[in-house]
Amino acid sequence: ETSFPHCHDHRRFSPLLRRYYNIAFYVIELLNLSTTSRMPPPPPNKYAKRSLRVIDAESDDGSTEYKRQVHKLSTSRLRTLATQMSYRLDQGMGRCTYHVGVEDDGCHSVMDYQAVSESAWVLESIARSLNAVVLERKMIQNEIEMDEDGEIRLLEGGDVVVVDEPPVLGKTTSKGLGYNDDGEDSDDAEDEKEEKTSSIDGDSKKDSVKLSTAEGSFTRCELTIQRVETHLLDPSPLGLSALSRASSFGEGVDGALAATSLQKLSKLDLTSHKEESKSCIEKENLPNANPTSLDEKINDSDNPISLEETLSSRNIRVAVVGNVDAGKSTLIGTLVSSFLDDGRGSSRTSIMKHRHEIESGRTSTATSHLLGFRHSGEPITGRDKVRANRMKSEDEIARESYRIITLMDLAGHEKYLKTTIHGVSSGMADYGLILVNSRHPPTHMTQHHLNLCCSFGIPVIVVFTKVDGCPDHALATSKSELTKLLKSPEIGRRPFAIKMENDITTCMGKLHTLAPMIDISCVTGEGLNLLRKMLFCLPKRRRHEKKADRPFEFLVEDIFNNVPGVGSVVSGFVNAGELTVGSTSHVFIGPTDDGTFLKSVAKSAHVARINTSRVTAGQSACLAFSLNKELRKKLRRGMVVVSENPTSTKEFDAEICVLKGEGTTIRRSYQAYVHILNVRQSAFAKEIEIVNNNVLGLPPSHGAKHDQDGIVLRPGSRAKVRFVFAQRPEYIRPGMRMLFRDGRVRGVGIITGIPVV
Repeated sequence: ETSFPHCHDHRRFSPLLRRYYNIAFYVIELLNLSTTSRMPPPPPNKYAKRSLRVIDAESDDGSTEYKRQVHKLSTSRLRTLATQMSYRLDQGMGRCTYHVGVEDDGCHSVMDYQAVSESAWVLESIARSLNAVVLERKMIQNEIEMDEDGEIRLLEGGDVVVVDEPPVLGKTTSKGLGYNDDGEDSDDAEDEKEEKTSSIDGDSKKDSVKLSTAEGSFTRCELTIQRVETHLLDPSPLGLSALSRASSFGEGVDGALAATSLQKLSKLDLTSHKEESKSCIEKENLPNANPTSLDEKINDSDNPISLEETLSSRNIRVAVVGNVDAGKSTLIGTLVSSFLDDGRGSSRTSIMKHRHEIESGRTSTATSHLLGFRHSGEPITGRDKVRANRMKSEDEIARESYRIITLMDLAGHEKYLKTTIHGVSSGMADYGLILVNSRHPPTHMTQHHLNLCCSFGIPVIVVFTKVDGCPDHALATSKSELTKLLKSPEIGRRPFAIKMENDITTCMGKLHTLAPMIDISCVTGEGLNLLRKMLFCLPKRRRHEKKADRPFEFLVEDIFNNVPGVGSVVSGFVNAGELTVGSTSHVFIGPTDDGTFLKSVAKSAHVARINTSRVTAGQSACLAFSLNKELRKKLRRGMVVVSENPTSTKEFDAEICVLKGEGTTIRRSYQAYVHILNVRQSAFAKEIEIVNNNVLGLPPSHGAKHDQDGIVLRPGSRAKVRFVFAQRPEYIRPGMRMLFRDGRVRGVGIITGIPVV
């Protein structure tokens, strides 16, 4: 080594090369070669310097992440890091910690101050793209040192320097942001740092020692990141693509600060993070009682909000039904994107699923779309503030929202009536939006949709669309015809016109007897604000959180086999209980065609495209299972995932009521298509027993009749019927609501029992 001072960088040599060099040096010494022909000395072991542990090893789960260095990354790599940070934020209930300059095993990475500081800036910019801010940025030095022989060792008996630096993009208090009370830049903000010195023994004391930025000053950084609502935070200061193109640290910081106004954050204080962030106080506020000023919004947001609670107890599910020309998809597209329609279908094309739907303008499948609201009732638009040509994803809307409205777009054409019936039956809708084209009177499909919602006990809200350019007499005729339908004995609702915000307050709590009516136009925007406020004020009707103590029950609505890198995935609704996914999460999937259940493991779960370790009652989720190719073929829609006591049956008893309408005759062996939540299958009546109508107070004309073929049920009749499935056994239990049809809805009922075989 003394003969070759120019060969000082030995870290790039592997241990195998080092062994070869040792042999070569031994041969050279034997041959007494000249110094000019000697080879470089063997390099030191490159792994020795990264074997000094300073903190505990990293865990795959939890809210803590370790990074050696984040430097000169591509856009795709930055997106991967953003996804990883989003996962850590979800694990920490909105807060996570990053350790920069640390290996995964907790050893010091031996990085200098400049490299660690640049990595911290990149992570802070990624946090801003996820609607998060850096609360603390601690720089730690004097933990390790290099001795005279060039060996790295832990510093014994010295003081560890811990300095709290202000975040590059601004802190969450006015003092840390670098702004004074007037909102102008403060000259002392850059120099203000809280410096702490703690000894290795645990004794702490304050000192005025500053950080060393010289080369060889081994540093590590600790970042504390907190997610906030978007209305309290400006858009991302620097996009991921622009971040990857930044040629230097200084250029990136200057661009970030130039593109961001940090004055809103001066009033936001997130430093007091409460441990009880898992619980949240639910507030059912009306628009006139909501905070309107920024200060009141910030004070209201001090109560920690759980994303899990937002997607369950504050998620209102609304079924949107109506005739084929009522404009259902157009209305949903306008609400979730906040862009008005051009009159030629621009809004509906943004949410339609299939090509033939876009070409024909007719929805043929049931889809769900999220509409988010903040505390104040302000809707969260579906367009990204920075990238206006990009729609926000479901996970972005869910994270930013205080309350979510799930709009279920159902088919309106008579050809797809069975799809609409299944969507209402399995959708667990809290309310129904009945859309009526104001230029044409209500059709028979409007009557079917009203009967369908009332059969399931779903309160309805009537929306008259396309009022722009509609003649007054046509609108008056449509309202008059619909009023007759609402007041009919089958519906039994009183129409109530919504003209102003006070009318919304009046009808709240009376939706089981009233039918609010709103006039809107998706082209001019008339009435859309009233409709948004109406949706925000709707109280939660289905309390699935009360069923969290029951055994886990997941209703399968769709199957995705052979997802790359995952396997079998099912989507559906958590009807009861809770499930924590993982290697020990054993569940039963079924029933199959022979009535048996498949035992598997729930590996992972997603809710609104957010990876989660636990799903609870009231959430729409996706579950991934560990199944081989043969078992995957047995999966089908209508199955159920349970954690215990799986049972299936082919027979069930139900108390039914035949709906009034066209002539319907039901006798023994009558076959119809039965809908029971997510189950849909043909069944026939095996036994019929008359219910005592006199006890119910019904007139004799509503009673079932006896003839030579047995009991005959007619419109208005009530009876107990034993049904038998025609194809395969299904998972059903007493208390489930059922509906049967043969072309149109014939009757509804409730399952009363399962025969014991």
